[in-house]
Amino acid sequence: MGWFDNAEESHREYQEYSGEEHQAKLSHEVLAGAAAFGAFKVFEDRQRSEGKPVSHAFAKEVLAGLAAAETDKLVESKGLDWVDREKAKHHAKKNAERMYEEHYGEQDRYDPERVEVHESFSRYNGW
Repeated sequence: MGWFDNAEESHREYQEYSGEEHQAKLSHEVLAGAAAFGAFKVFEDRQRSEGKPVSHAFAKEVLAGLAAAETDKLVESKGLDWVDREKAKHHAKKNAERMYEEHYGEQDRYDPERVEVHESFSRYNGW
């Protein structure tokens, strides 16, 4: 199972518990996976609409920022404490980077014209 599969599963788990208060079942790892998945989707949509290639370093920097923002958004709805929030952010950034490496790591840069969108996003219907 790759990083996309893990993140997509976390996204589904988050959706199942999205109406409930903070609970042990919805760990910072699940939130991090969901945030990484959401961040990668935002990145993909934006970059593909612009159609511009970017360096791996720039792509990873953008993904880290998006993952942190997605984590904040998800954590606010769950009322997690500061420690869980920071753990989730750290994991989300790492997960997004691993997803990027898994899908684009063999390329010399991110180029939306050279690699297809990951199939996980065809099943993604938003939060």
